[in-house]
Amino acid sequence: MVAADTQPSSRRPGGRTARTRAAVRDATLAELAAHGYAGLTVEAVAERSGVHRTTVYRRWGGVDGLIVDALDLAGTDDWQPPDTGTFAGDCGALAEEVRRSFADPVEGPSAAAVFEAAFRSPPAAEALRGFLADRHARSEVVVERAMTRGEVPAGTDAGAVVRAVVAPLYHRLFITREVLDAEAAARAAAAAVAATSAGVFSSKG
Repeated sequence: MVAADTQPSSRRPGGRTARTRAAVRDATLAELAAHGYAGLTVEAVAERSGVHRTTVYRRWGGVDGLIVDALDLAGTDDWQPPDTGTFAGDCGALAEEVRRSFADPVEGPSAAAVFEAAFRSPPAAEALRGFLADRHARSEVVVERAMTRGEVPAGTDAGAVVRAVVAPLYHRLFITREVLDAEAAARAAAAAVAATSAGVFSSKG
């Protein structure tokens, strides 16, 4: 999803090192969700993951290293954006997927905690920026398909469109702290679709 898909994965890559990394990542996200960035400690992550504290310190350095690696690992998944067959449908589904991810009782708290950590930790902010850049790049296919179908003007900036869909959602969640319901998500997507169709994001508009 465009939002941080930080839900602990049931899939474990092979090898002891990979399993250790995945266990520490899951523990980091769980601790973040439970206690926030201010309450995140290497000791708690070590206890929850079952990995010795000295190993965690040696490999991850501290709490910032834990968050950075959790986001790096999350970016290796196979997520792809929705394909509904229409540009408006894809944008609406993309916005709704972001909304649902933060509303989910399991995934939502850890995803929100990662965003909150980025406000307090420069390394976390940089890692989140990289994670979202990857998600946005994957989502650009939504616009590329729409150009192929002739739904949007040629030369449309796909990245700008994707950001226009999701930015209002993040604004409500983390700036104004408003409720992000299905109507608000749909309205953000519709506004982005209308602007795109009008050529706002097209170099040839």
